[in-house]
Parts: sequence; structure tokens; C-alpha cells
Amino acid sequence: MTSLDNLVSLCKRRGFIFPGSDIYGGMAGTWDYGPLGVALKRKVKEAWWNYFVESRDDIFGVDAAILMNPTTWVASGHTKTFSDPLVECKECHGRFRADKLRPDFTANVSADDLKDVPCPTCKKIAWSEVRPFNMMFETHVGPVSDSSSVAYLRPETAQGIFTNYKNVVDTLYPDLPFGLAQQGKAFRNEISPRDFIFRDRECEQMEIEYFVRPENWEEEFEKLRKMCHDFLENVIGLPEGMIHEEEVPAEDRAHYSKRTVDVNFDFPIGTDELMGIAYRTDFDLKNIADHSGKNLDYRDKITGETFLPHVIEPSFGVERLLMAILSVAYAEEKDRTVLRLPESLAPYRFCVSPLLKNKPELVEKAKEVHKKLREKYINVTWDDSGNIGKRYKKQDEIGTPYCVVIDFETLENNTVTVRSRDDASQVRTKISDL
Repeated sequence: MTSLDNLVSLCKRRGFIFPGSDIYGGMAGTWDYGPLGVALKRKVKEAWWNYFVESRDDIFGVDAAILMNPTTWVASGHTKTFSDPLVECKECHGRFRADKLRPDFTANVSADDLKDVPCPTCKKIAWSEVRPFNMMFETHVGPVSDSSSVAYLRPETAQGIFTNYKNVVDTLYPDLPFGLAQQGKAFRNEISPRDFIFRDRECEQMEIEYFVRPENWEEEFEKLRKMCHDFLENVIGLPEGMIHEEEVPAEDRAHYSKRTVDVNFDFPIGTDELMGIAYRTDFDLKNIADHSGKNLDYRDKITGETFLPHVIEPSFGVERLLMAILSVAYAEEKDRTVLRLPESLAPYRFCVSPLLKNKPELVEKAKEVHKKLREKYINVTWDDSGNIGKRYKKQDEIGTPYCVVIDFETLENNTVTVRSRDDASQVRTKISDL
């Protein structure tokens, strides 16, 4: 496993991920994605969507607005409970999440628990009282900024799904069980964003709310749990041995959850949460019905029975998936750094190069091959910078599985050299066989 510093360095050097607003000195907890990062992120999101939505008949997509009626967050409990324990150092005035100051702390940490814990910044022990800090970003809608115009940037994508449950039932009337899926931005005013893209203030979530009959929740929970493991291990290629389940005890579960299983991963920063699966009961639909005055009961098509469905939620963070994928793929060898991304996720599948860029006949033939490959594979890049050895090293670092080199022999017999990223082996093949 590589260090976090090596991963951050590669991502910036090769155009995957940059610090947000870097030219102005940055902004903590924000990150910008360069050309390769955008390509990798898009492929991860597409892989998730294809697996959980496109390949199934019982999960449908929605895309809710980021700005929602503020009653949404009252009904969901976020205005009261979406908080972290905040503590301030009285010496340097640094602010920290109290439960992260020592590994054995829980969210219920108090000032007494901190009496022997030094400040990470100034090393003094002089803590304020621990108080809850609501992490929602507040904004105002309309021309006047007062209490009546307060709104929030959504802290999760789940509520956009729940508020559209009735719309989908009324229009599609799907059979139970069925799910609604959404990908999109979420915003959390983290007290201390850290560890690269692991904990940031602006992130992307991929969530499913799966609506089930109350008596069937355990069976459906188990099916979704197995699907999540299959996706992580067989679709995006994370090693099974680096994935660990943790049954979350009642005192640490979210207010809406009756059962939560965290799926943890061995990151460069240590083992931490990659995703989670929660049984939310009928908490959300019941509260929405109470606050909206609308009837959200589901009517069984055969029996006519009406009831409020219960919900199982698999929740993924795009950034944490990216960090896991990159950390597994990264390897340092004696003469090169290589990013062994799965072919399906690599930003480019092929790189086409003329052996010499000052030979017009080689360049012309290379462009012809590049064009033909792009007709079949969109993610094909071109590189004629530096010598061929430097090109190989560059493509190894950005994870391109194959380099196709056009040389003088190509002009004679229409064969090219194909060099493999993973073992640096080279084979000769016909252009028509590429």
C-alpha cells in the first residue's frame, strides 16, 4: 500500500486531482478534477449506474434539485441531529472534531475525556466545552436575506429520493420491492476536512433507497449487501481481503437507522469507512407524510392492502471509491511508477505514438491508426512528446493499459508494437487485429 503523500503527488502531477482554487492558495476541503480525474470519476459513476440501475428492472433513476424546501431538513431530522462534536483549543483557537482527537473516542465524547489529549496544532491541553456543530451549509433564496429566505445546500442525496417517492409511485406505480437511485453533489461543512478526498466539504454521492414490505427487510438487506460486495470486488476491482464489514452498534448508528453495516477499506490512511448499508425502517416516509399532510401509503396491486414501505439504503461516496481504486492501483517499481487501473476504468485504453515525431511518414501512419482506434474505443490518446521510453513511463503513471507504437516496420507490413502497462512486455501485431 502506497503512502497518501505519493498518491496526492501523482494525482496532481498527472492531472487527476488538484487542490481547489489552487492558484489563489486553495480552500480547505475542496478539490478540482483535471482531465484524467474527470475521466476516471465518470467511468466509476457509469459502472455504478450500469450495475445498480441499467441492468435491473426494479431500480429507477431520479435527479432532484440541490436546493430543496427547508422543511425537508426539518422532517428528516437534519436541522436537529446532523452535527459533529466541535471543540476549540483555548490557546491557538484551532477547532477540531472532538471524537477524532483519539482513536478510541466516540461521538459522545465530553470535555472530561480530553483532559489528557494535547492539541494537534500547539500541543497544549486547554479545551473548551464540546458542543454540537451543524454541518449544513446555509444560504438564502430570493432577493432578501432574512429568516424567511433561509435554505440549505443538501447534505445528502437521499432526501431528494424520498421527496420524489410519491411522484414515482403515482407515475410508474412499480411493484414492490423497488428502488430509486440518484447520483449527485452533497455539501457538508466539515469541521476539519482531511486526508485528501476522503473527507471534504463538497462530494458526490451515489445512493439507492430500496422500498420493501416491512416483513421482508432482512431478506432484501442481505441481497443488497451481497450486491455491494460484488460491485466493489468484481466490477471496480477492489481486493476482497482489503474490504471489511462492521456491524454498527445502536449507540453509533444514525438517528434513522435500525441496522447499519459499514463496509470499511484498508486505505493509505488506515482502515475506514468506504460505504454503508442502512435499514431506515419507515422513518423518512412517515416524517414526510406527517410534515406534508400527504398520504404516502403504497397499495398492493393484487390484495389492495395499503401500508408504508420500509427502506434499505446502500450509500456510496464517489471520492472514497476513487481513493480506494487509486490506492490499490498505485505501485512503485525500481525504474517506474505504474497505476494498474482496471481497463474498464482507465482514462485511456490506448496511447498511439509514432516512434519518431520528426518523420512525417510515421506521424501520418500513426494518425491513421489513432483515428481507426477512436472509431471503436473513444478513450484513445495521442503522445509524441519526448523519446519513447519517457512516453511509456508517462502512460504507466496515468494507467493506460496499452501503448501502440508505429515504426518503420509498420510502413512495410502494417504491424505495430503493442506494449503492455502491467508487465512492460511487447508484442508485434497487425493493425487490423488491434
